[in-house]
Amino acid sequence: MTDAHELYAVTPLDGRYASRTAPLREYASEAALVRARVRVEVEYLLALADLEAVPLEFTDDERETLWGAYEAFDTEDAELVKRIETDGARGYDATNHDVKAVEYFVREAAPERAHAWIHFGLTSEDVNNLAHRLLAKPAVDDVVLPELREVRDALVEFAHDHADLPMLARTHGQPATPTTFGKEMAVYAARLGRAVARIEAATDDLAGKLAGASGTWAAHHVAFPNVDWRAFSREFVESLGLDYVEPTTQVNPSDDLAVLFDALAGANNVCLDLSRDVWLYVSQRYLGQQTEKSETGSSTMPHKVNPIDFENAEGNLSKANSDLSFLGDYLTTSRLQRDLSDSTVKRNVGAAFAYCLLAYSKLNDGLAKVVPNESVMREDLRANPEVIGEAVQTILRREGHDDAYERVKELSRGERVTLDDFQDLFASLDVSDEVRDELLALTPETYTGLAGDIARDA
Repeated sequence: MTDAHELYAVTPLDGRYASRTAPLREYASEAALVRARVRVEVEYLLALADLEAVPLEFTDDERETLWGAYEAFDTEDAELVKRIETDGARGYDATNHDVKAVEYFVREAAPERAHAWIHFGLTSEDVNNLAHRLLAKPAVDDVVLPELREVRDALVEFAHDHADLPMLARTHGQPATPTTFGKEMAVYAARLGRAVARIEAATDDLAGKLAGASGTWAAHHVAFPNVDWRAFSREFVESLGLDYVEPTTQVNPSDDLAVLFDALAGANNVCLDLSRDVWLYVSQRYLGQQTEKSETGSSTMPHKVNPIDFENAEGNLSKANSDLSFLGDYLTTSRLQRDLSDSTVKRNVGAAFAYCLLAYSKLNDGLAKVVPNESVMREDLRANPEVIGEAVQTILRREGHDDAYERVKELSRGERVTLDDFQDLFASLDVSDEVRDELLALTPETYTGLAGDIARDA
């Protein structure tokens, strides 16, 4: 069954959608987490050796070997750490503790005189909180965000290419002041641009802690009371490319992660809105879909071309937001100094990122297939001439007619009107010939305001 293993995956992320979520394996897998822990342990050990008070020194070759434990970390190493944890290996009994197994693994690369200093004074959370953030930042910055930026880029292209394509707008689901297709896409592009900026800021602000079992550096201080452990910890955490958080309990309070999750959820809400609107545009025939000859749209209705990419994106965006909301709520709470429930929950952060990635990927697929149907859009505008009513009453207000709104309302509210009906109204108005000509020139297709300029500025 090895050739068909993806068919037996427990979740669709590693099964049906494995090819789309594969780029996250480097940051969201068990092996990735183990490797990140090795990095923290090695860098911490080397930082300790640089303290004058600590009687530990490494030769250049020993430093290179230690760093190699992280740099050259591979599948075989990950399997070894797992065996140390679950079964015992290399002379170590089974630890039944994942971070302790990493400590023993690092011993394999360290000279014996350094063994006592590996994980010195640390609690597991000192290692874990840093490791998780070292993975979360590139997972979002290098994998998730590029796919989201592609969505925005596609929207900008639509905005520019169709800046002047007139389209009926709908407010409360009813025909409203016309817009252009490009301008509507520009709105989404702008919203996503702001959402991307929020996510970028959130990953830049990820913050780590290193303060021992209760956040007091008690073990560090009792061993070396003359070392400024607070300054050491700040320098160490910042050397990893993270901000520094203090004070803490045993755990990093994860407020920074909650901000990141919220920023992603905000982007997802924009994408949800987009997915649903494009779905509606397809159903109204405002958008056509390029077809693949081999595809089947329906198992029983051969004519159908379903907007499946947008439906798939909608479902996965909703799933992602459910997970992100749960993670943000859960990881920012911990009983007293800490409880271990957060440990298992954090293992699902990568899955939330994967649902985001999958949704953005599907949204990009869908956007690549849709084409505006200009004839349908113009036909719909012509069928709803009442939408120029706003323009008519506004011009009449400008000319001092205080009953302008009421006159247009009497003609058009709840009624099917034609341009001829408006022309009859214009003929009865006490206005100059110049104003009458201005009114007669109004059409739904040309009443789009500054929509084209807005779209071109996207």
